Amino acid sequence: MPKHHKILIIGAGASGLMVANRFRDHDIALLDANPLPAQKIKISGGGKCNITNKHLSPDHYLGDPDFIAPILRHFDQNDLLNYLKDHGLTPILQKRDQYFCPHSSQELITLLTKNLKAPIYKHKVTRVTRYKVKSVTKHYNHFIIDDKYSADILIVASGGLSFPSIGASGIAYEIAQSFGHTIVPTAPALVGLTLQREQFWMKDLSGISLYATAKIGSKRLQGDLLFAHKGISGPLILNTSLYWQKGEITLDFAPKQRLDKPFFNSKKHPSSALKLPKRFVKAFLHASDLTDKPLYDYSPTEQKQLQRIKSYRFAPAGNFGYTKAEVTKGGIATDEIDPQTMMSKKCPNLYFLGECLNVTGELGGYNFQWAFSSAWRVEF
Repeated sequence: MPKHHKILIIGAGASGLMVANRFRDHDIALLDANPLPAQKIKISGGGKCNITNKHLSPDHYLGDPDFIAPILRHFDQNDLLNYLKDHGLTPILQKRDQYFCPHSSQELITLLTKNLKAPIYKHKVTRVTRYKVKSVTKHYNHFIIDDKYSADILIVASGGLSFPSIGASGIAYEIAQSFGHTIVPTAPALVGLTLQREQFWMKDLSGISLYATAKIGSKRLQGDLLFAHKGISGPLILNTSLYWQKGEITLDFAPKQRLDKPFFNSKKHPSSALKLPKRFVKAFLHASDLTDKPLYDYSPTEQKQLQRIKSYRFAPAGNFGYTKAEVTKGGIATDEIDPQTMMSKKCPNLYFLGECLNVTGELGGYNFQWAFSSAWRVEF
């Protein structure tokens, strides 16, 4: 006979641990594919975990804002910060808008796991590690997991497909589909982009970074761009990858500089007049069939070519893949989830949280905030 629990949670990441803490008085089993909990928290933010962001709104997410907004309002960044402070962790504000653990991401992991062992509670949370769920069925009012476990309530918080090296899998999507849910096609997100042959000149710039802006559809983004051997990366490109599916992206490599008539009246060469790394400017000039000569010698046609540095249009070839992606975009369709409780509209007492849903945030703590907010929204 399967071992029965009141609540069974698949996944011991941010969502799974938070919801386990919330309902700690119940009989809970927590199934984790990894030997240690919260491995994504462990490696994020340079080992200090960017927990949340000072500026929180659905505008920073790819997904249905009408679904996202009430969940964020119910438990926003201030609620999260207060919760952490009440439990002995005071995140620090860095990079102007992101909150990090003061010393190490292990501080957050410890906070989320220590109560699961506390003797003051009636029940002990059963943690089962190195356990990969194969199948979930429902028999009358009980969920059956691999004929080994059963539960009245099943909460799926197992994340997406990014970082397979730390146990990521598509089990959440498989479970959702088995209960009739729609899966919006998934793809790597917050990931570097690969280049077409016309942009191969960028590959010679590996290691150079610069501040730039990107336009993709109606979305405008800003941040640092990093040139890499495989293509382009850095915070700007990672955020751009969230909104890119196919087609063109427009980059402004010099957003703080105007290339107008006075600019071209100068004796300076582009390599010194442009406030950009010289190696980048020379590579751009070469790729544009331009020479590094006095700007006043530029013909109208050459001026237009150089002005492309502020509106460089190109279509990426693809991305660096799930092994390099911070998150997975796409996932379980949110119109089939009740935003008031996070319960499936297809199956009573089945819940989906965090990254496995079709909600993906930009860089900067938005995805951890979503994980915690969706866990806090759970109601039975």
